Amino acid sequence: MPQIIFGPQQTGKLDGSVKKAAFAFLEKLGESDATPGLHIEPIEGTIDPRVRTGRINDFWRAVLVKIQGQASDAHYVYLGAYPHDDAITFAKTVQLVINPRNGIAELVAADAASAVEAAIAGALGGEGTVPVGATEKPKPLPEDVDMTVYPLLETQGVTLDQLLDLGIERAFAERALTITDEGALLNVAGTTNVAWQGEAVLDLATGKKLDAVKASYGIGVARPDGTVVVPPTAQVGEETDDDLLVALQHPAAGLQFAFIEDDEELRQAIEDDDFGKWRVFLHPEQRDYAVRPRNGSFRLSGGAGTGKTVVLLHRAKHLARTDPTARIVLTTYNKTLAASLAENLRLLDPRLPIVDRLGSPGIYIASVDAIAYRILRDADRKLGGNASGAPGPVADVLGPRPHHVLDLTAHASWGAAIDSGGTKLPTELRSEAFLEAEYTTVVLPNRVLTRESYLKVRRPGRGVALDRARRNAIWDVVEAYRAAAAAAGSTDWDEKALVAATYLDAAVDAGGARPADHVLVDEGQDLSPSRLLFLRSLVEAGKDDLFLAEDSQQRIYGQKIVLSKYGINIRGRSRRLTLNYRTTAQNLHYATGILDEQRIVDLDGEAASSDGYRSARTGPTPELVACTSLAEEYREAARIVRAWIAAGDAPETIGLLVYTQAVAGKLQSGLADHGVEARFVSSDASVDKGRPVIMTMHRSKGMEFKRVLLFGLDTVPGLQRLSHLPEADRDDATLRERSLLYVAATRARDELVVMWKGERSELLPEVA
Repeated sequence: MPQIIFGPQQTGKLDGSVKKAAFAFLEKLGESDATPGLHIEPIEGTIDPRVRTGRINDFWRAVLVKIQGQASDAHYVYLGAYPHDDAITFAKTVQLVINPRNGIAELVAADAASAVEAAIAGALGGEGTVPVGATEKPKPLPEDVDMTVYPLLETQGVTLDQLLDLGIERAFAERALTITDEGALLNVAGTTNVAWQGEAVLDLATGKKLDAVKASYGIGVARPDGTVVVPPTAQVGEETDDDLLVALQHPAAGLQFAFIEDDEELRQAIEDDDFGKWRVFLHPEQRDYAVRPRNGSFRLSGGAGTGKTVVLLHRAKHLARTDPTARIVLTTYNKTLAASLAENLRLLDPRLPIVDRLGSPGIYIASVDAIAYRILRDADRKLGGNASGAPGPVADVLGPRPHHVLDLTAHASWGAAIDSGGTKLPTELRSEAFLEAEYTTVVLPNRVLTRESYLKVRRPGRGVALDRARRNAIWDVVEAYRAAAAAAGSTDWDEKALVAATYLDAAVDAGGARPADHVLVDEGQDLSPSRLLFLRSLVEAGKDDLFLAEDSQQRIYGQKIVLSKYGINIRGRSRRLTLNYRTTAQNLHYATGILDEQRIVDLDGEAASSDGYRSARTGPTPELVACTSLAEEYREAARIVRAWIAAGDAPETIGLLVYTQAVAGKLQSGLADHGVEARFVSSDASVDKGRPVIMTMHRSKGMEFKRVLLFGLDTVPGLQRLSHLPEADRDDATLRERSLLYVAATRARDELVVMWKGERSELLPEVA
């Protein structure tokens, strides 16, 4: 049976009837290329004799490249559907070649095909070129000069011979070496016929080292199976079909060529214009993270829009396909994001076994808190002591108390505990936020049950120093908090997570098994110590146990933590994504300008940075709109939204992001007064079509919109509360507010507008 390979599509969006006909054609082709009516035919006058056309219907033709390996069935690279005459024209001009520098399959068109041999000869050291193996060194730049006048690649020490040795086409390499502006380089890179070449040049221009680029694209490095792709020795145009099949499976070729496994995957690739790219084509680096076996826990970091969640979903698919009996947990911080994971996983592959019971073979998807709750609910009375005198998980975590823990302790309980037990608490420590953080990062994860233990426990990472008197005063409040919760039979979410972890660990000690073989975690930066300990308890430490995706720059909940302190050892197994697929370069620069990077610490305990972080897209500069009054803000917001809709944007692709639900409600009314009907989307609601979307910045996490308006940025509620925190904790709280603004700004794919009245927030960059 022929194998279908989805190649780079040269046409725009097709209507539904054409997609349906194209799928029917390829479905039949996948069964047999001799099926009557397909008319798989060579075209006279083609540059590449492997090129064929096929009959989709009376008007539409498919353009294909037939590859017939000696030991395999025919492979057909599908290059899109075209009207009959356009298909013939395109078929005559397209050529599939192998880059002799690196063994990557590349598709070139007629205007480039005439230069292919000369360009590749140049890359191989022909006349007038830098010879292979030349040691041309970058010229040192003058000191104390304006770096913006120098080509970007030159400022990074990149030379022509390095680009040619990598396999970059000469004309593109020479042009790229003259460009001084990142936006211009993005535009030029987008014009290349070969995706990996444009991406690799941008990587080098933004500081990625040559060896790291080679590793990212699998050039001259071993694959997971230990093999290394070696370019064929044949001349251009003389490669065998078997050579081409190897070249098409090169990691970098995966940016434009995808081997389709079955009809369902083919249908998705054809029918879904917007979602298909990440579903079918992964960056070689992303694919490696998705499929490579790991000897232990692994951490994948990266800025907003770099595809961490995409990798996570593909890894879930890979693990489930590799072992149908595997028990896979896919989880994240909250239920809204968990629902999004489930929805996108079904889009990725509807056949994947998504199960509704923890411990069953398949993929179980829920928030961390929901999983912990279900374990506690199922355990019930096992959470208390037993006849042999063991105290039980509840007592081990919280001290002697009834085993009832399912009800949720109200957040206001900390205020009540301060009122009842905080008589000796110094004024500067009478902060609910400080006491809750002390409890969740020190008391709970260390299983502190007594005053004596708290007086001795270490508090690394906590900014406020505590002497003995202060610790005694804090413990009075902790006792009051725990006593009230015990009387109510309630626990907070951190307590629930730790009790559940303790229960699972005890069950394993008694001869039981952990409920998962693999645990995949999204938004790991927002998880507290107790939740991390709970995740650790779900799966036995070992091969492919925990895979965490995180971005410490998006930490908008919780405190700074380091994974190794909670039994998750990732040292040496931590990697970072730097290519943003969602946000334009202009929006990305503005968003990263909000961050105070020198003070952000990742889950390895290292300083997080945006070095090398870049966008694959360019667009308009963010617009900063200063208003004199709230009435003017509403009027300007309505004007901007109306203009976007008039330009053809679907209303639901427009996001208006605010700090609080109260501001959201007033904005909705203010827009309505100016003729714009928008919809406020709360934490549990889904986005409907037909109206612009208003949501809080916290709710927008995990979302993306074509255009985003950040409204009301003259004030930051979190900054107003800083006066209630001890001074040593204020910096970390300020970083969380910066991260929230960063999250909100990076929800915009194409256009970003930032609006305020009076004085803008001190956290915003002065210019766009």
